[in-house]
Amino acid sequence: MKAKIIAFMAVAILSASCSSDFLDEEPKSSLTAAQAYGSLGKIEPVLLGAITNWRNMQKDRAGLYTSLGTDEAQQGALQVTGDANQAGLDLYNGFLSQENQAIGQLWNDRWPVIEVAAQSIRALGINTEEDSAKRDLLMGEASFLRATLMFELTQYWGEIPINDKAKSAEFGLKRQPLDLVYSYIVADLERAIEKLPATQSNPAFPAKGVAQALLGKVYLYAPEASGYRDYTKAKQWFGEVISSGKYSLLPNYADVFNPDRANSSESLYEWQYNNNWPDNNQIQWQTGSRVLANIDQYAYFGGYDLILPTQYCYKDKADGGLWEAGDVRKNASIRYDFTYKGVKPTLPAGFGGDELDPHIKKYEDIRVDGRQSFWNSGKNKAYIRYSDVLLNYAECLNELGSTTEAEGFVNQVRTRAFGGTLPDAMKWSGLSQAQFRVQILDERMRELAFEGWRRMDLIRTGKLVELVGARNKWAKQNGTIAAFHNRYPIPIGEIKLNDEINPEDQNPGY
Repeated sequence: MKAKIIAFMAVAILSASCSSDFLDEEPKSSLTAAQAYGSLGKIEPVLLGAITNWRNMQKDRAGLYTSLGTDEAQQGALQVTGDANQAGLDLYNGFLSQENQAIGQLWNDRWPVIEVAAQSIRALGINTEEDSAKRDLLMGEASFLRATLMFELTQYWGEIPINDKAKSAEFGLKRQPLDLVYSYIVADLERAIEKLPATQSNPAFPAKGVAQALLGKVYLYAPEASGYRDYTKAKQWFGEVISSGKYSLLPNYADVFNPDRANSSESLYEWQYNNNWPDNNQIQWQTGSRVLANIDQYAYFGGYDLILPTQYCYKDKADGGLWEAGDVRKNASIRYDFTYKGVKPTLPAGFGGDELDPHIKKYEDIRVDGRQSFWNSGKNKAYIRYSDVLLNYAECLNELGSTTEAEGFVNQVRTRAFGGTLPDAMKWSGLSQAQFRVQILDERMRELAFEGWRRMDLIRTGKLVELVGARNKWAKQNGTIAAFHNRYPIPIGEIKLNDEINPEDQNPGY
């Protein structure tokens, strides 16, 4: 086994399991898999640590990187001039390369968690302790975790290595074909659905519903080349979530992002945060305006402009943008007014020029206002919401020829968006299948903006180059976005340290 993967395993075990007593018995660097995963009592805290590490991937800059370079979000003007590697995520220039440190971080952060999940799955498969209920629960959680991160990696990078401890000699560390990658993701999620309970007492742990929804997404989002895109199966799994009766839309869209409504009936899963380090998320630091930060670091909507809505995402349809008159999601998602404590700020000299342009509002955490720096923003962050399931289900219906029925599910989501009563003029009705395909992308942006699904939506629909090239300020300015950008480059560190991924194995174009 290559040095990089061994190092990943060590980092994963140590960071995930620092609270476990067994780590005190021997030097941590010498732990074997048998010692770390030798009993249910040892596996449980390791998995808890892995879930925490998965959550931590969603914090701060790294949790927002995949939303950059889309048609809904782009970097602020000062940000795009301050870090060439980061700027490459929007400019699609030569810095979007195998040397890109931001992309390297996204790749490297995920493999230690996959390692823990794979080791846990292997150990649980041979465990003979009497507590079968706990074993099943841990197996469900580990399977879900490996599937989730493999799904992310293959969506962004294509063919990836498969970490299966039972087949290490056969698979090695090379990139595997898409059909094999997706077969593992599907098998892991089917096992998770079988083993996970309908409800977990601790919302940090996944339950059955989110595994069902993710399996639906796998069948909907899988590239045609994988052989796993299947609208009938996707519809089945989204339908399981809908028919369970466990989930429902909150009546008020803004309440979805209210910290007092965390883990609501609309939430299939959300990452858990609070206002105290290390459990804060620091997202507001990246999404707020530096003009407010310049005034008062205790202003809850201050920040440093890493990520802003594109003009398309914040403008009205009448002005060539996204928003329809009367849609309450607009002002719940995007901040247009920067008046603070009765003072309307002005743009100081030396700034980038867009610091008082509309900003992301969903992650503002008013609980820190006047008490803590906005660094300590700590609202939960949604992974999969029920409205997302309804919209995905509607897509499946449309692709299967039931466009009228699909419109009804979209209109459920739009009814809330228009305050509970959907005007006739705003109802989807009489669309062709092709028209529905076009309009659902806008509807998903209205409902799910900045929640992390946009890049995958653009990739799976083949719209990344067209829409980003037209709507993202920096990509349009540079004019170099191309079809090969549907995948990220394999990081140079992986190529250097993994003898089974060579320069010729790099994704084309890089």
